[in-house]
Amino acid sequence: MNETFTGKDNTDSVLETGKTVGLDTAMEAPLIRLIDIHKTYKMGDEEVHANDGITLDIARGEFVAIVGKSGSGKSTLMNIIGALDVPTSGSYILNGIDTGRMSDDKLAEVRNKMIGFVFQQYNLLPKLSVLENVELPLMYQGVKEKERRERALEQLQKVGLGDKANNLPKQLSGGQQQRVSIARALVGRPSLILADEPTGALDSKTSKEVLGFIRQLNAEGNTVIMITHDPSIAMNAKRIVNIIDGKVTFDGSTEEYAEL
Repeated sequence: MNETFTGKDNTDSVLETGKTVGLDTAMEAPLIRLIDIHKTYKMGDEEVHANDGITLDIARGEFVAIVGKSGSGKSTLMNIIGALDVPTSGSYILNGIDTGRMSDDKLAEVRNKMIGFVFQQYNLLPKLSVLENVELPLMYQGVKEKERRERALEQLQKVGLGDKANNLPKQLSGGQQQRVSIARALVGRPSLILADEPTGALDSKTSKEVLGFIRQLNAEGNTVIMITHDPSIAMNAKRIVNIIDGKVTFDGSTEEYAEL
């Protein structure tokens, strides 16, 4: 589907390519631009400011960890970046597309075509084979079966699981299942890999292996955002954004973060 989204500022964005009229080139603009993001929830008579004026740019090819304790607002921000939710106010521009002007159906299309998700609990369908799980994003995109299978197998081979294509998820270890979810995230050739606590369900040895895969994805040019509560896990990224009470309290390199 080649649908063009036209904003009120006369900027036309093509979902499939991310090319934006009105910018010199798409490569010169950040992949992600968050402008004064606020997300407010009502809890009885009280307002909770989960995100309270967050402004960030993330360039193509970056590896950024968003770190914060439970209740800090990092999960709310992840949902906004992943087009799973929209801010109460402020703007989220993803690859030149203003997501705040989209219907739920268009947000779903953005999630499917532009974002690859890696979840803590893997979210694999137990009755489907490993190969069929990796194919799922391509099925939703309407990719034909032959191409689906070829692309899914290519990604499984990339994460070292080509020989497990016909296995069921329950026949794999936790680390192997997480690698399947990484393959699934990559198969749609997304603009962004969004990893939510990707090592949260793994032991320390397997966590190191999975983090190694994620670093390799970034080294190959993929943009990666990792959400974590653990500062030691965040140190695997190249840039760290720390959030407390819905506000950014640090934004800098891992080296600068380590000195705090």
